Amino acid sequence: MRWEFNFNVPTSIEFGNGTVNNVGKRAKELGGNKVLIITDKGLAQTGILDRITNSLEQEGVSYLIHDEITPNPKDVDCVKAYEKFKNENIDLLLGLGGGSSMDTAKAIGVLFTHEGDLKDYYDFDKLEREITPLICIPTTSGTGSEVTSGSVITDTVTKKKEAILDIKLAPKLAIVDPELTLSLPKSITAATGMDALTHAIEAYTANVAEPISDALSLYAIELIAKYLPVAVENGKDIEARQNMLVGSMIAGMAFNNADLGAVHAMAEPLGGLYDTPHGVANSIFLPHVFEYNIPSNPKKHAMVAEKLGVKPEGKTFEEIAQEGVVLLHELASEIGIPKFRELDNVNPEDFQFLAEGAFNHLCTLTNSRELSEEDYLKLFQKTYENKMELSTH
Repeated sequence: MRWEFNFNVPTSIEFGNGTVNNVGKRAKELGGNKVLIITDKGLAQTGILDRITNSLEQEGVSYLIHDEITPNPKDVDCVKAYEKFKNENIDLLLGLGGGSSMDTAKAIGVLFTHEGDLKDYYDFDKLEREITPLICIPTTSGTGSEVTSGSVITDTVTKKKEAILDIKLAPKLAIVDPELTLSLPKSITAATGMDALTHAIEAYTANVAEPISDALSLYAIELIAKYLPVAVENGKDIEARQNMLVGSMIAGMAFNNADLGAVHAMAEPLGGLYDTPHGVANSIFLPHVFEYNIPSNPKKHAMVAEKLGVKPEGKTFEEIAQEGVVLLHELASEIGIPKFRELDNVNPEDFQFLAEGAFNHLCTLTNSRELSEEDYLKLFQKTYENKMELSTH
């Protein structure tokens, strides 16, 4: 096989216990004189924010705090934050939290540096210049947004999730401190961990995958499969937390270069319509889409299954991969992920709308197996019924 690919990691990474205490120094190194910290109210009331503000104060860096982030960030909230702080001479942004905080920080950076509306910059490579310099500090092991050049925002008019995708959006620095994840609740640990696993599996099986993303994806799958149940069971296990953060981060690097697939194409319309947490949505669809995709590349899907824990001896690639489907279902059940029909407000009458949104999603183009709108409708229906054996139709 002849490889032709590009691979970018535009973000510098500082990883380790206690690294959050260096944020003041790093802010100064990036030329920050006045920082806007973007986070949520829950984190704003914890000692995590105090550690950051203390570090900034020690280095003489002034700051303001925007703590109104909610899950599945919306365009109107990004604009509201921009209007509030646009005249404050902010020269450095700091996204603290999960993907919602970091994606909102990126979107605010776009508004600080570009004219027009956010919708003007949806899709690939629409930015004219780099955004306001950004430091990202993740407190979950899920989105990998600290190392990606994308921002997913819900359009409140269309009820659809949209993405700004441009290398000029990438954070300058990611400070990745496992200690910040020790107090994460079980449910969020589970959902964000499955989000990271989805990133790794979809990046590996995507039809635009390449060797560097493959290597990162496989290692991420191995780490997450081993340590996610441990982290959910005992959130104070620092070894599990460290490995989950590494897995989440390198899965982010992988999909930032190899893209994703039908799981995300289904999850994002669901989140746009029902405000379903992104990690939960990915968790629900992952086993069913993985099974549907097996015929496209049985060998690669078997390799995923092996990293999940399947013993391959004496089995075909298809058999190994099918056992991987079972393990994905079992993992989601073990860590407490709800079933599709158990989610609030889910209405089967919406499945046609969701299927249309999934079919038109960018990730459909890079899914390992081709799907029609009708295929998506069947996947939504069969996931709702929690049926398996999708790869046989």
